[in-house]
Amino acid sequence: MNEPGHDAVTTTEVQPSDGKRKKPKKPLWRRLTVSVLRIAIGAYVGLALLLTSCQSQFVYMPSRTLTATPDEAGLAYEEVRFTAADGVGLHAWYIPAERERGTVIVCHGNAGNISGRLTTAAIFQDLGLSVLLFDYRGYGLSEGRPTEEGTYLDAAAAWRYLTEQRGVDPATIVVFGRSLGSAIAAHQAAETPPAALIVESAFTSIVDVARQHYGFLPVGWLCRFDYGTEAAIARVRCPVLVIHSRDDEMIPFAMGERVFAAAPQPKRFLAIAGGHNSGFLMSHKAYVREMDAFLDEMLEPEGP
Repeated sequence: MNEPGHDAVTTTEVQPSDGKRKKPKKPLWRRLTVSVLRIAIGAYVGLALLLTSCQSQFVYMPSRTLTATPDEAGLAYEEVRFTAADGVGLHAWYIPAERERGTVIVCHGNAGNISGRLTTAAIFQDLGLSVLLFDYRGYGLSEGRPTEEGTYLDAAAAWRYLTEQRGVDPATIVVFGRSLGSAIAAHQAAETPPAALIVESAFTSIVDVARQHYGFLPVGWLCRFDYGTEAAIARVRCPVLVIHSRDDEMIPFAMGERVFAAAPQPKRFLAIAGGHNSGFLMSHKAYVREMDAFLDEMLEPEGP
């Protein structure tokens, strides 16, 4: 019984129909933060997976179509074929010099094929060098698909073609590489010493290039390629000319300096102007003059 003058008070707690207490909603800012983090992590993982799965497409950009031939550039040539050590057939052009003082093996960059390197071939021919312009496997009319080890085998096959099939004296062979070809040329020169090695627009390694563009990713773990120009050039036993443009928008000038620092003596460094693919054209006079002086010294005929 209630005491007189006082109302009875009854407290009733309302429960959800399912018998469970509802949890309070998280603040909006917290939910937004979690969503943004999830998106960022997903994008990071996705980019890492893309970089891992599509590396070959980033490194190799071959074309199967030959857009020109040496005769269209006024260059007499022979169409030649030879085989790499693993059986892959390779296609090349041999462009003889009229007053030959040596022969150059040209290791081109990662895109296109030999039909886009005729200006380079003409420069070397004007310098008195016969030119072996070959395509890596998967490029142009060469068989197979490109791989790092495969491109090394291809350069070795080009060397054997000159020395074994054409009887060219190794002491008169210059190995030249531009961009990706610099790593291949340096590797070949380290294996079989030529008269000289010339590298242009060289990177230190593919991993270092990847760090330049994707430094926020663990590229050292993800990258399947090496192409270590810096490491290979340290092993060569021949004179070296390193050419790099201060305006190179793809491979930092500092990488060219590091490649030069790693090379043994005797060596020369030529700084040019112009883009990654146009420096040798924009700085044509200095390019040809310095290369001619280098070749004069390195291919100087022995005395009696």
